[in-house]
Order: sequence, then C-alpha cells, then structure tokens
Amino acid sequence: MEKILKNSENQMNLAVNAFESELKKVKAGRISPSILDRILIDYYGTPTPILQVATVSVSESRILIVQPWDISCLKNIQKALQSANLGVNPQNDGKVIRLVFPQITEEQRKVLAKDVARLAETYKVQVRNIRRDSMEKLKKMKKNLEIAEDDQIAGEKRVQKLTDDFSSKIDSLLNKKREEIMTV
Repeated sequence: MEKILKNSENQMNLAVNAFESELKKVKAGRISPSILDRILIDYYGTPTPILQVATVSVSESRILIVQPWDISCLKNIQKALQSANLGVNPQNDGKVIRLVFPQITEEQRKVLAKDVARLAETYKVQVRNIRRDSMEKLKKMKKNLEIAEDDQIAGEKRVQKLTDDFSSKIDSLLNKKREEIMTV
C-alpha cells in the first residue's frame, strides 16, 4: 500500500512540475531571456543554442538585448531570431541585437489568462486520473485480500489528501500567473 501512495505522490509531483514548466513559457508583462532557450544558431557549422554564444539580458520590461561573445556570429544570431517567429523584428546595430516586444493589450491578457486556466485544468485532470488509478489499485488489493478494509479506507483517504494538496498547488501557481498576466 505504501508503494502505491509513494508512486501516486511522485506522479502528482511530476504533473505539478510540468505545469510549472509550462507556465514559465507563457510570456506576460516582463519578458524573460528563457524565451530564447530553444533557438539554435549555426555556429561554425554546429547548431548551438544562442545562450551558449551570447549574453542575453533584459534592458527594460519589454526589451531583450543579445550581445554575442564573437561578433562574427551576429548575422547568424539575427537570422535565427527572425526565423524563430517570436513576433518581433531583431534590430542589429553591429554590436548587439535588440528585441523589442510589443505591449500586451488588456484583451490579449484576458485571453492569456483563460488559456492558462485551461492548462491548469488539464493538469488537475492528470492529478485526478492518478487518484482514480490509485483507488482502483487499493480496491484490487482489498479484493485479493492483500490488505484489510480499514487499510483500504485509510489508503483512500491519504490518496484523496494528496490529490487535494496537489490540486491546491496547481491553483496557487495558476493564481500567481494570472496576477502576473493581468498586471500592467
């Protein structure tokens, strides 16, 4: 029974961590250098992440500055940023590249908040599915006389408590992100 509970907790924790990771990808308000994490440039014939060939910093809440360590790769960085479809046009001044992101409108913020809420519900469904599977395993153990009925009931209560705890973690992450999105 302990194995089932520990497995449930681990799976629910993975779901919350995956949700948290997805939230980091949602840009709202202040822009983050992590938006460039997956963009690769051609650096002497090798696909290389931008963050390995340049310093990326935030100069204002909506402006990213990419300063390459090797000026010769500036054009490759600009080309990679243009093809990444970030919704901005990279501005090259010969030394650094500036990415100026547009201000998000109130309507866009509301849509983004709804999308994040939908995403949260998806992960809460995952947590509930893990609960359902654990409950079925406990019932099967009781049916096979591996555990007593009291142990089954206690196990189900613990699984429900885990479900409630992880659902509330998802809710708190959602509320924090919603607040971040709606802050102008």
